[in-house]
Amino acid sequence: MPKDNRTTKRFLRSVFVRLYTTFGPQHWWPAESPFEVAVGAILTQNTNWKNVEKAINNLKERGLLSPERLYHLDKDSLARLIRPAGYFNIKAERLKSFIKFLIEEFDGKMENMHSCDLQYLRSRLLHVDGIGPETADSILLYALNRPIFVVDAYTKRFLIRHGIIESKADYSEIQSLFHHAIEPDPAIYNEYHALLVRLGKEFCKPKPLCEDCPVKPIGK
Repeated sequence: MPKDNRTTKRFLRSVFVRLYTTFGPQHWWPAESPFEVAVGAILTQNTNWKNVEKAINNLKERGLLSPERLYHLDKDSLARLIRPAGYFNIKAERLKSFIKFLIEEFDGKMENMHSCDLQYLRSRLLHVDGIGPETADSILLYALNRPIFVVDAYTKRFLIRHGIIESKADYSEIQSLFHHAIEPDPAIYNEYHALLVRLGKEFCKPKPLCEDCPVKPIGK
C-alpha cells in the first residue's frame, strides 16, 4: 500500500492505466449541451443516471431544456417534470437557483463562463443554493472542460480500501491527491473519474469483489 507522496502518485497513475486498459474509454458525460450537463449534475444527486435521463427527457419532450424556459417555468411544474429523479421538490429549488445564477450573472449562456478564472467560477458555483463541491466540479469538468478532478463516494471508498486515505478525509484532501498525481488535463480527469465510477459499480461495491478486481495486483 502507498506510504508516501511519491508512492501514492505512482499508484494513482498506475490505477488509471490499469482501469483504462481494462474498461476502455467511458464517453462521459452523456449530454447534448453544456447546459444539459449542468442540469444532469444537479439532478443526479442521490439517484442513479437512469432516473436522471427520464427527468431530462420529460423536459426535452416539452421543449423546456433551456435556461430561459426553465427560468420562467413555475417551480411546481418543474418539480412534476423532474419527479423521476427523486427529491423532486428540493431539486426543483436547486435547479431554479442555478438557472437564476446563470441568467443573472452570465446572461443565461454557459459559454459566457469560459472567460472566468477557474477558482473564481468554482467559488461562485459553491454559493448557489444546493450546489456542493461534487456538483460544482462536475459542472466545471464535464460542462466547461476545466481541469478539476471530481470526487465521489466511489472514489473515497476505493482509496480507503487501498490505504491511501483515512475515512475522515474530506473532499479537498482527496481531490488534491489527484491534482498532484495527474497532470491538469480535463480529458484525463474526465476519463479517470468515469473509470473509478465503473470500478465502484462493478467491483469495489459495498461488498467488494476483490478477487477479480483489475486493480488487485496494484494494491498488493
